[in-house]
Amino acid sequence: MANGGPEIEQLILLLARLPGLGPRSARRAVLHLIKKKDALMVPLSAALDRAVAAVTVCQVCGNVDTISPCHICSDPRRDGAILIVVEDVADLWALERAGVGAVKYHVLGGVLSPLDGVGPDDLSIDALLRRAPDFSEIVLAVNATVEGQTTAHYITDRLQPSGIKITRLAHGVPVGGELDYLDDGTLSQALRARTLL
Repeated sequence: MANGGPEIEQLILLLARLPGLGPRSARRAVLHLIKKKDALMVPLSAALDRAVAAVTVCQVCGNVDTISPCHICSDPRRDGAILIVVEDVADLWALERAGVGAVKYHVLGGVLSPLDGVGPDDLSIDALLRRAPDFSEIVLAVNATVEGQTTAHYITDRLQPSGIKITRLAHGVPVGGELDYLDDGTLSQALRARTLL
């Protein structure tokens, strides 16, 4: 049980819902926030209030930003030829951090998963199909999971009649990876996706 009042307990319970934080980590975070109330807790609270008021989902690509269309969609320097399709916003942000280039994105909002009750209508696949003719290449940057690959196949089947070039991210040996430490699936995928030197 908590040693503080209901407000402190509620804060711990809410923080414990965040990814990577369990009840013990949330309790430590709350204690740290309380100790640094003026330097950390008050500015964090104000930043959260501003974010709640300002953050929106881009109506074009599904990115999270403070404007819609988002800064990526409204940037005239972005290449309108390549559209990278990702599962969620975290993937979009990871690709941006990696500096993949001045491309545009489409966030699906997840992957097909019949066992979890997620079908095509639960994702932004229809919006992707409407956007696709504006691009010369669609890059499917979904995870190499069963659900991710199922989603990629479904999208490919739907886009194939349009004649748009459809590509996927390469999967295989990571940079700096040693063959002896890789699993069999990664090694076989790397061999199938080998490139000419």
